[in-house]
This record gives sequence, structure tokens and C-alpha cells, in this order.
Amino acid sequence: MINEVMEDLHERMKKTCEALRLDLQGIRTGRASTALVEHLAVEYYGVPTPLLQLSTISVPEPQMIAIRPFSNKDIGIIEKAISKSDIGLTPNNDGIMIRLIIPPLNEQRRKELVKQVDKRGEEARVSVRNIRRDAIQTLRDMEKEKMISEDDLHGAQEKVEKHTHDYMGQVDQIIKEKDTEIMRI
Repeated sequence: MINEVMEDLHERMKKTCEALRLDLQGIRTGRASTALVEHLAVEYYGVPTPLLQLSTISVPEPQMIAIRPFSNKDIGIIEKAISKSDIGLTPNNDGIMIRLIIPPLNEQRRKELVKQVDKRGEEARVSVRNIRRDAIQTLRDMEKEKMISEDDLHGAQEKVEKHTHDYMGQVDQIIKEKDTEIMRI
């Protein structure tokens, strides 16, 4: 039973790190990347749909993202979704495709992006701590119901703390790598 709790803990913390990594791909670093817009939600017939499902996204130049909708009638809703998003890019619509020009980042914008990254990192840390709390509560409940002994509870809590420490380190490493990438000119 303790192994099941530990497996669940490990799986949930791993997913938290993966989600953070995926989330940070959407923060631009001065070069064009399809990850900036792939998961952007577009209101398509009342349903939020990822942009990747409505168009072909490419990077024809290092400072440009090209978005070609599968249907030309969708170009307006895609342009609107990009304008409303927090990526900070202005879409250029020529009726067939949308072009996003990635301007070079100035020092002030880089610092703002680092703050965004740190905020998202803190959210991931909170998530990891909540997962730890849930696992410890489950273990305590198991001990109360006499499913495990008090010694097993203490040993399992130490393992939970070790896993938590390891995953906090991974979150910190992900944040540090993204901060370095953003501040690199």
C-alpha cells in the first residue's frame, strides 16, 4: 500500500515538472518557435481548440512564425485569439496566412519574462508541495486505520520528503535553464 502511495506521488510530481517544461516552451526567447503558439486556445464553434488543430505552423525565418489555417474562413478567429493572448505579438494577416514577427527582446522585456517564468515556477513548487501534503495525509489515514504501523508511517514520510526535495530541485533546474535562455542575448 505504501508503494502505491509512493508511485502516485512520483507520477504526479513528474507530471508537474513536465507541465512546467511544456508551459515554459510558450515563453519566447527572442527567436521564433512553433511552441509559442501551438497550444494557444482558439474559440472554434464555442470550443477552445489548440491552434495546432486548426492550422499548419512553421518557422520560415529565425524571427518569424507563419500560421496557415486549414480553412481560410478561420483566419479571423485565429488572428483574434493571438491578439487576445499574452504572447505580446501582433498578427499580420494577408488573407491566406498569419505572420508573427518576433522582435528582439530589450532588457526590460527580458526581466518581465524572467518574472513570468519565476511565477510559473512558484506555481509548480506549490503543486509539488500540495502533492506531498496529499501523500502524507493518505499515509496518516492508513496509519489511523491500522493498515500500516507507526514505524512504516515515519519511514514513508521520509521517502515522501526525499521525493519532494528531488522534484523541487528539478523545478528549480527547469526555471534556471529558462531564465538563462531568456537573458542570453
